[in-house]
Amino acid sequence: MNVEDPPRGLGGFLKSLNCDRAYGWALLGACALLGLVELGGEPVRAALSYQRTAIATGEWWRVLTAHFVHLDAGHALLNTLGLVLMWALFARDYSPLRWLAIYLTSALAISLGLYVLDPRIEWYVGASGALHGVMTAGTLAHLRRRDLDGWILAVFIVAKLSYEQIAGSMPFAGTANTLVDAHLYGAIGGLALAFFLRSRAEPQ
Repeated sequence: MNVEDPPRGLGGFLKSLNCDRAYGWALLGACALLGLVELGGEPVRAALSYQRTAIATGEWWRVLTAHFVHLDAGHALLNTLGLVLMWALFARDYSPLRWLAIYLTSALAISLGLYVLDPRIEWYVGASGALHGVMTAGTLAHLRRRDLDGWILAVFIVAKLSYEQIAGSMPFAGTANTLVDAHLYGAIGGLALAFFLRSRAEPQ
């Protein structure tokens, strides 16, 4: 095979998902984290979920940990697939530490948004809102490079968030319990931090 030919088979598939070398282990670790937390069942979910009254009494860790637990195994699987998609699109646009900062900032923005702006929401779990922050941060990196797909992604994000604010959950949403405000707050949080971060000029 010519050295310039793209790799084929499993190796080529993994590389297309930004999973070659250390990136593959990083994605595997992130997916395993979501799965392992789910294995803890209801006790772990109760201890880590966003609970307004518990946060008010000092259980502040919930503002972050709520975004690593899920309603059930099906919910965890959907968010894991969302993570894989985000990884395939954006993994190399920022360093791993900056991606962690983006995810945690998005998670914090969601919890603060729910606490301040949505006092009716007493309980929340899930990674989908924070993944919207990942998506907006990655899209900004593509826009800065003037990539065509950046504009396509930007239109999609604006259209999706607008639809959710007007009409509620998307028709293909995996659960009727989707909290669309969490998507909006997460997208804003990820985008806000990304404005102050320098993305990689080109995928490596």
